Amino acid sequence: MTSNVPLYQAKAELFRTLGHPVRIRVLEILQSGPTPVRDLLNELEIEASNLSQQLAVLRRAGLVTSTRQGSTVLYELSTSDVEDLLSAGRRILADIWQDTEGMLAALRRDGM
Repeated sequence: MTSNVPLYQAKAELFRTLGHPVRIRVLEILQSGPTPVRDLLNELEIEASNLSQQLAVLRRAGLVTSTRQGSTVLYELSTSDVEDLLSAGRRILADIWQDTEGMLAALRRDGM
């Protein structure tokens, strides 16, 4: 992505990148530190080719980096800001779901 792209467009592209459940799960797993591809495969239980595609998308977006140690490829988050973004997402969802549960409780209390 070039620097002449409007910030709102760059943000939209970032959120599109995050719009896949496998990618989100990979980022969640990587919060615990550098992780070998084999461990990601075991945790995710998906085909290696699918994981490879998703990791490539995350790498192109700059959200993860990879290093090779012998025959092992390790992936890690490119910045702790990715962790902050995932935490913010959890907080937003918790607030939304709490409001939804509160509305449902009020509806039940008022006899729907």
